[in-house]
Amino acid sequence: MPSVRRKRQDTLRQIENAPKVIVGMSGGVDSSVAAYLLQQQGFVVEGLFMKNWDEDDGTEYCTAIADLEDAQQVSDQLGITLHTANFAAEYWDNVFSHFLKEYQNWRTPNPDILCNREIKFEQFVRYAETLGADYIATGHYVRRSPIPESNVYPSQDLEEPIQFLKGLDANKDQTYFLQAVPKHKLARCLFPLGDWQKPDIRRLAASLGLTNHRKKDSTGICFIGERRFADFLGQYIHDQPGPMTDRQGRVLGQHRGLHQYTIGQRQGINLGGLAGRPESPWYVMDKIPASNTLLVTQDAADLTGNWLRAREANWLQPVVLPLRCSAKIRYRQQDQACAVSQAADGSLLVRFDHPQRAITTGQYIAFYQDDELLGGANIQSTSSVF
Repeated sequence: MPSVRRKRQDTLRQIENAPKVIVGMSGGVDSSVAAYLLQQQGFVVEGLFMKNWDEDDGTEYCTAIADLEDAQQVSDQLGITLHTANFAAEYWDNVFSHFLKEYQNWRTPNPDILCNREIKFEQFVRYAETLGADYIATGHYVRRSPIPESNVYPSQDLEEPIQFLKGLDANKDQTYFLQAVPKHKLARCLFPLGDWQKPDIRRLAASLGLTNHRKKDSTGICFIGERRFADFLGQYIHDQPGPMTDRQGRVLGQHRGLHQYTIGQRQGINLGGLAGRPESPWYVMDKIPASNTLLVTQDAADLTGNWLRAREANWLQPVVLPLRCSAKIRYRQQDQACAVSQAADGSLLVRFDHPQRAITTGQYIAFYQDDELLGGANIQSTSSVF
């Protein structure tokens, strides 16, 4: 029977040989449990809290200080080191500046997808490498196959077949937000929560005595917080009011500025009680920058289209075009059957089997084959005819 000393030596050898993983700790329950699960799997685990926005305006809409305190408390409970990094400058240059530019060009960007590509799987990966990490990990509800084992060194072969699959909790699946991240970056990431249901994560956190097990999930964009979106944008982009018309060009009212609206929007149009018009709701149908006109409709059918053009494609698996697959143009949308082909200019043409509501330029389309995320692209234009 091995001696106690021999057991300790074997344990130290296992720890020395185990890959090191840095977990992105947000202060929330998901990343906290992700760190715990990786510990149980035998990885050497440390945490990193990333601050991506500086509260320079005197408000308290971001919760960075409280979130850091929660992340530190959980790290202390788990007995892991918590590092901190401020990526606010990188966030401003690579995410927020693009966010503003898109709105100034009357498009509707998705900063969450950009944040994953530019910060969580770019700056985070680089910073983790300086800490000697083999992997990073996040609390995303995503499955990775194959899953590296803790007792082997990570493969450096970027051609290794890796699949990124939808999380088993359909309500929490977050593959949509990873579509723009290059494969070689995702290959460095572990997703411990992919096989879990969110209620089970909270129950496990409670059983471990983690202080944040009841913490509300974060929603929205940190730099906006609980503020009215229109008020926030007004700090950076000046409103340019203009006519609001129907499809026949009849002026119905005035809009505040095209950047304040998105396709399919119903709230905030402020049209009602118009003579000769039904009491049904109005929707934003289109923006016409040349005349600074906002086109609105009461017919929901006007919002549908069956094709789009997309650019900046990022494929996580080799594909051959044309391709039959499914896709979604927004988070939590049900998969939609479509055909994808390549145009002469290199852009993607996507035709849906069934018309889609409110396809929005500036947003992203994610492509799937069953549960596997194939990749994604940025939506450039759309139409109801092909």
